[in-house]
Amino acid sequence: MDGDAQGLATQHAATTWLRAFEAALAAGDAAAAAALFAADAHWRDVLAFGWEIHTVSGATAIAARLAETLPRTRPQALHLPADRTAPRRVKRAGQEALEVIFHFATAIGPANAVVRLVPDASGTLRAWTLLTKLDGLADHPERASKQHASEADYSRDFGGDNWLDKRIKARSYAEHDPAVIIVGGGQAGLSIAARLMALGVDALIVDREQRIGDNWRRRYHALTLHNEVHVNHLPYMPFPPTWPVFIPKDKLANWFEAYVDALDLNFWTGTELSGGSYDEAAGHWTVTLTRTDGSTRTMKPRHLVFATGVSSIPIMPKVPGLTDFAGTVLHSGAYTEGGDWKGKRALVLGTGNSGHDVAQDLCASGAQVSMIQRSPTYVVGIREAQSVYSLYTEGLPMEDCDLLATSFPYPVLRQAYQLSTAHSAQVDKPLLDGLAARGFRLTLGEDDTGFQMMYLRRGGGYYFNVGASDMIVDGRVGLVQYDSIDRFVPEGARLKDGSTVPAELLVLATGYKNQQETVRAALGDQVADRIGTVWGFDDGGELRNMWRPTAQPGLWFTAGSLAQCRIYSKVLALQIKAREAGLV
Repeated sequence: MDGDAQGLATQHAATTWLRAFEAALAAGDAAAAAALFAADAHWRDVLAFGWEIHTVSGATAIAARLAETLPRTRPQALHLPADRTAPRRVKRAGQEALEVIFHFATAIGPANAVVRLVPDASGTLRAWTLLTKLDGLADHPERASKQHASEADYSRDFGGDNWLDKRIKARSYAEHDPAVIIVGGGQAGLSIAARLMALGVDALIVDREQRIGDNWRRRYHALTLHNEVHVNHLPYMPFPPTWPVFIPKDKLANWFEAYVDALDLNFWTGTELSGGSYDEAAGHWTVTLTRTDGSTRTMKPRHLVFATGVSSIPIMPKVPGLTDFAGTVLHSGAYTEGGDWKGKRALVLGTGNSGHDVAQDLCASGAQVSMIQRSPTYVVGIREAQSVYSLYTEGLPMEDCDLLATSFPYPVLRQAYQLSTAHSAQVDKPLLDGLAARGFRLTLGEDDTGFQMMYLRRGGGYYFNVGASDMIVDGRVGLVQYDSIDRFVPEGARLKDGSTVPAELLVLATGYKNQQETVRAALGDQVADRIGTVWGFDDGGELRNMWRPTAQPGLWFTAGSLAQCRIYSKVLALQIKAREAGLV
């Protein structure tokens, strides 16, 4: 079969399944719709059939979910859009499938979907995975999608405020409060602010740093992102095509400044959320914002979005004898560069990305450095690490890549990461063998799923090798196991065998506290205890408290990589807009 004939056959197979699914939905026949799924199928719904991020598995559970949601969702007009990637044969998580992107309408607004079809024993195509995702609100389109100028656009207001005057007034909030206050001005805060402003929701970002982008700019000197640039664009404003493959921290920080200006985002630097309480009856917060100069401002937003990320409050572990140590102790978040430590001896406690990068920087700067390993670490070469983003190298539009990346339910995602982790381990075997020979303890992650699941489950525990592992293998960077240390003494780390590893610097690359603790510091124990843990998977295979309502009304969370922030900022913004518009 030639390419054209194969394409027509693929299109026909996708259309046949879609027409049958549409007919069952139109008839309100949940059982008939579920019969089009494989017995072990998964359906991940992101707001389209209910204001939830929710996965159900198995045809029986899918039938029950459809029966519950069809009357209020009223899906219709299922079709293959001409401007999206056509149906095609792919291999996902080891499974050959026909992957189909389609659109449909709901009672609330337009939606996108991805279905993957696999043949049953008789050769009939049935759905293996389905994603349904709300894409907008019918009566509240994004301003970014406006196609035509209004009459007002063709006039000029001479004698009145110009654009700059209006911007100064808008971001001063002298006469009103924002509907949403976003705490944190990194990629998470910028992404949700951009989405909200595009939906006409007034949002203010507050950040304790003195300059937009300082949350990246002030990190260690050698830092660059560990995933490739094409994965990392922010909403509405992609990076220029001339950018380097791995973005340097200062370049990204400067881009954040430009992004805020270009998208007219309201941003207060040098400002911290220092307290607040929620009025259930009035449906709003009363919060105190404290500026660097000590002045305060009380505001009453209806929503608070914590966008402080998974790197907010440093963990300073209780290490035996640390108070006796005569050298300098600092957290990796405060480490900048190794030049001051040339010719001196340093220890780095922790073997994740930050620990390795700090150790490599110190070694390259002329320090004598050893790493202290507390627990087994997943190590993968930087090239191999990009395999989890392989969707973004298939030549598809960014919008389609983002939709496909969202479409994997937890069980399939887990299987995909197990396969990619096993492949990476084979490619990296010489390096891993060399590390093991030096006594470095390795892991493939919980259930052999590698770094991506480690990040999603606990935010760390892995390293993308850009050279530090090679330094450990050849002895340029020393290695000490934490359980061999008796305690710290003024001169360094005294081992249980009585010897001492001398040091004048100890860098604690020990991670950060859960966002629940960020809330505790700002809003108190009652609110923090009410919401529970943030991040990590819940029993339904979704990240706890992320991009969806929490147990505390008016309190939301967003965090993650630039790609996660780009994708899920829209999911969160639609929920807030729906509440502002009285739809929920």
